[in-house]
Amino acid sequence: MNIEEAKKLKVWAVVGATPKKEKFGNRIFHHLLKKGYEVYPVHPTATEIDGHTCYRSVRDLPTVPDIVDFVVGEEAGLQAVADCAAVGVRVVWLQPGADSRVVAEAAKAGGMEVICDCVLVSI
Repeated sequence: MNIEEAKKLKVWAVVGATPKKEKFGNRIFHHLLKKGYEVYPVHPTATEIDGHTCYRSVRDLPTVPDIVDFVVGEEAGLQAVADCAAVGVRVVWLQPGADSRVVAEAAKAGGMEVICDCVLVSI
């Protein structure tokens, strides 16, 4: 899947979304909302981000997203890949800094398509 195809996917989750305004997870979450996507924030401890319910993991989401954006380190990324595989996510987007080879390979081994790029620049 290329970036143009990914832009057509309507339901996103952001693993690493955060209430902290200065963090990329917050910026990416709000960027996708402003672009008109249905976006679910995923954070292990936050309960909401600016009025949007925050979910502890991809497994807890009320729907299976079309694509999951990762803004987390390798350990959290590997757990998120396992969660994505468990619920049937087909596409993951790895932000710069979250795009470790190990996470990308785990996603591909789980049958997911992988995009490595910056959402803030590409969408």
